[in-house]
Amino acid sequence: MLSIFTNFRERQALEGPHTRWEEAKFLWRVVTEFLRAFRRLHFVGPCVTVFGSARFPETHEFYALTKEVGAKLAGLGFTVMTGGGPGLMEAANRGAKEAGGRSVGCNIVLPMEQDPNPFLDLCIHFHYFFVRKVLLFKYSYAFVAMPGGLGTLDELFEAGTLIQTGKIEQFPIVLMGTSYWKDVQELFGVMAREGAISEQDKSLILVTDSVDEAMAHIQKYALEKFNLQRVVKLRPVKLLGERA
Repeated sequence: MLSIFTNFRERQALEGPHTRWEEAKFLWRVVTEFLRAFRRLHFVGPCVTVFGSARFPETHEFYALTKEVGAKLAGLGFTVMTGGGPGLMEAANRGAKEAGGRSVGCNIVLPMEQDPNPFLDLCIHFHYFFVRKVLLFKYSYAFVAMPGGLGTLDELFEAGTLIQTGKIEQFPIVLMGTSYWKDVQELFGVMAREGAISEQDKSLILVTDSVDEAMAHIQKYALEKFNLQRVVKLRPVKLLGERA
């Protein structure tokens, strides 16, 4: 019932002008959601965000691949962040958790596929996709896209756009699964030929089947390039919902 009400409330916010009071309430809900997430996630980094479908079960070959990715990212010292749901998001969180790493989820409240997976050290629930998306990018120094659908494509292209426009640093993007992402690679080629993107934009993305190649790429262009290490200079304030 809560997710149905939330979806109605979000649709209502995007329908056009409403009363000043309704729009003030919408802004307050958004600000509150941002503040709560900022405080709870303040100490989680450095992260790598893993995108992927919620619809692939544990028996799917991509689940095992994603689980390995999560474990190897934890081995590099990263916190693994996902959308917090089932499928490949669960696989990435599970791989990190079972490898002794940190596992975080930014879960969206939906009528289906919204239940958080059981492999999360920390889970934040969001009512608004755009708020959730900010948090998926805010704490991460690399992005890994496993096979997925429209949501995964949305997040992948958002990462590329933020990097291309200089809104975030030149963080590495890795697409796992050459056969799955073949058509997307071809689309990038068409865009470059037509001048819609540059050849340099294409170079932002590594497409591979090798987890070891992906990790070497992230180590070189994230860990080493930005000299990353987890240092907590301030103590969390529990009253604010902060956690180390």
